[in-house]
Amino acid sequence: MRTLGLLVLLLGCNSSEARPERARSPAPSASLEAAVPAGDQAPAPASPRGAAAPPAPDEGAPLPSVTAAYPWGPTARAPADRLDGRFRSPPPGFTRVSAAPGSFAEFLRTLPLQPAGSPVVDFRGERLYDAGRHPNIVAVADIDVGKKDLQHCADAIIRLHAEWRYGRGERDISYRAVSGQPLSYRGYVAGDRAFVDGNKIVVKRAAAAKKDDHALFRAWLDDVFSWAGTASLERDGKKVGSTAELLAGDFFVMSGTPFGHAVLVLDVARDERGRVALLLGQSYMPAQSFQVLAQGGSPWFIVEPGAAEVETPFWRPFPMSSLKRL
Repeated sequence: MRTLGLLVLLLGCNSSEARPERARSPAPSASLEAAVPAGDQAPAPASPRGAAAPPAPDEGAPLPSVTAAYPWGPTARAPADRLDGRFRSPPPGFTRVSAAPGSFAEFLRTLPLQPAGSPVVDFRGERLYDAGRHPNIVAVADIDVGKKDLQHCADAIIRLHAEWRYGRGERDISYRAVSGQPLSYRGYVAGDRAFVDGNKIVVKRAAAAKKDDHALFRAWLDDVFSWAGTASLERDGKKVGSTAELLAGDFFVMSGTPFGHAVLVLDVARDERGRVALLLGQSYMPAQSFQVLAQGGSPWFIVEPGAAEVETPFWRPFPMSSLKRL
């Protein structure tokens, strides 16, 4: 019973994601160059504010070349099928902040997207939203969901951060379980696996050593998702002091009982008044396509100087104190 109790506790923390509310539903590796959502059968956002039609690609200057690597092998190639190609122009008066080559910010800014009109699907491949019909989802990332109900909101943030590091050639990658137990990729390659032992999680050498490749890395990520969640992401993230310090790759996270939620900052623009404009993305429950969000008809979320909180469509407002960084 102690084992069962711990499993329930840990998996409950892992599933600390916001649940959509059906009652409020609206009518229905490679280097690269925000895709549109899907599904009129989907649970809807907490506060829809009018449909946000996918913006037409801006036929401006050529996009900068991409130096980031996307190890999972996305298929997107067209300039319009990367985040800064789909959303070329920030709001009037705003300028995108610089993103250093090889940084997590660049990796996210040039994130590959599925073609406009692609559906949001869950881990079973079931269509959730139809493109252009959901008022708060304007694009879908070109990255797999997995075959299990694991890659929820916090897990998707861990996934993108880990893929960025893997693509840079790093292998000393580790994230912690809700219990605090480190889950190391090098250990996983060597055969380490996490188990419940009594009332705690232990890591034991329980499998044969395997060759490092992305398939093994992806299996390790599923293992991490099984034990991590919003509670561990909130605990392990470093607090970001203010919007003046905010960067792409930061995230808003709130754990809770029974559920919490997290959204990832994908890109940042600023204006002379000290305001910031953010592109935000999330996964959700059940595990589903990583989505670019919108509110009030725009994919850009504008935050005023000194704002106490940031409102997003699928969750209660995030206080600025919930802004963290890995």
